[in-house]
Amino acid sequence: MQLLSQLKIGQNATITAIEADEYLFHRLSALGFRVGKPLSIIRRANFNGPLHVRLGTTDVILRDSEATRIRINAEI
Repeated sequence: MQLLSQLKIGQNATITAIEADEYLFHRLSALGFRVGKPLSIIRRANFNGPLHVRLGTTDVILRDSEATRIRINAEI
């Protein structure tokens, strides 16, 4: 398992866990981040900036600090 923040651009993965406080957990859930959901990284900003994540047909911009709370199983 690895963190969403470590995923490479264009690589696909599946969410295996979200390890966040209650507020962030509910916020991420409202955005569509749920265990078992497939996702991919579309873009990554420089200097640990935000990540452009695609969940199905939904695009979300996440801070790197939020992405470190999401554990994934990357596809090869």
